[in-house]
Amino acid sequence: MKRVYIGLDVHKDSVSIAWALAGTEEPKSYGKAPADLDSFLRVLRRILKKHQWSKEDVALCYEAGPTGFVLARRLLHLKFDIIVVAPSKTPKRSGERVRTDRRDARKLARYLRAGELTPVHIPDVADEVIRDVCRARTDAVDDQTRSRFRLGSFLLRNGYHYTGKSRWGTVHMSYLRELVLPDPAQKIVLEEYLQRIDVCVEQVERLEHQMRQLLLTWERRLFVEALQGFRGFQLVASMTLTSELGDLTRFDHPRKLMAYLGLVPGEDSSGTRRRQGPITKCGNSHARWMLVEVARSYRLPPKVSMHLSKRQDGLSREIRALSWKAQERLHRRYMRLHRRGLHYNKIVVAIARELVGFIWELAQLMEQPARTEEAA
Repeated sequence: MKRVYIGLDVHKDSVSIAWALAGTEEPKSYGKAPADLDSFLRVLRRILKKHQWSKEDVALCYEAGPTGFVLARRLLHLKFDIIVVAPSKTPKRSGERVRTDRRDARKLARYLRAGELTPVHIPDVADEVIRDVCRARTDAVDDQTRSRFRLGSFLLRNGYHYTGKSRWGTVHMSYLRELVLPDPAQKIVLEEYLQRIDVCVEQVERLEHQMRQLLLTWERRLFVEALQGFRGFQLVASMTLTSELGDLTRFDHPRKLMAYLGLVPGEDSSGTRRRQGPITKCGNSHARWMLVEVARSYRLPPKVSMHLSKRQDGLSREIRALSWKAQERLHRRYMRLHRRGLHYNKIVVAIARELVGFIWELAQLMEQPARTEEAA
């Protein structure tokens, strides 16, 4: 059992520190320390030395936020006991109307002592690097989509509407580049939009190339390749989901992974009344978004297409069988929910939730050879 529980309210420029001793004493505030890692560590060592506490006596925590996990990794490297907690699951008192950094630090120390905080996973450095690249690629695609919308709106306002079958392909881009507008200033606007789209397309291609290069040396490469054997999962979706979730074997049941992703329905039940609402949307929103996008492909009848067959080349029989089982079960469930008249978005979320179970099973399947080697 720890003797001291330290709560940290971490901000860009400062860190508020408070501690709670084991027992029932009220937490005490120390004050603020600089957010710079070296300066903060000097303050922390000064506190430990003054009160004659050792590293083994102390447990620390702070809430996940925009400052990331750099502080947690540094403290873990120095053998401190530290957790990063989920802000959405930190208990809140209904009567609290005053909120300051000091109060937040004391509150974290109190709840850490009581064991009422929910820790989040601290990703490895390699996972976080790849996650940053995947998110940058998502941002680049968003910029590309917005630039295309703006160009389309500009042309529609001026009476131009492309009637071809495929938009933003080679034929469509040739049409746009050769388009003649009545005013030279409007032609300049058109060229600016086209150049912006070209920049976004090149940025997406560079980031995807970087993702392929990073995959070659990533320790999770085998899982990414196995995940691509599932319908809807190509390189981008597989790397994005794997980098966001990390090691899935830390979840001992698929329902915990579903809850972690916020794909389970909320509930407000009392007595004999049971009422379920929308999904909780807790946890990693980026991974949840990617799963919902992939789940849309399971509305189609089960099929091993040419592209999926290429991605499954070299995978084991068990992984291919699991992929086919997922296709059959998820499509059958999609059709059953569709016949009940459920809204399309609700159906897709339900399919995404069940797809998580197959991904968890894949992680367990990939882990079995490693366990066998360790046992031998």
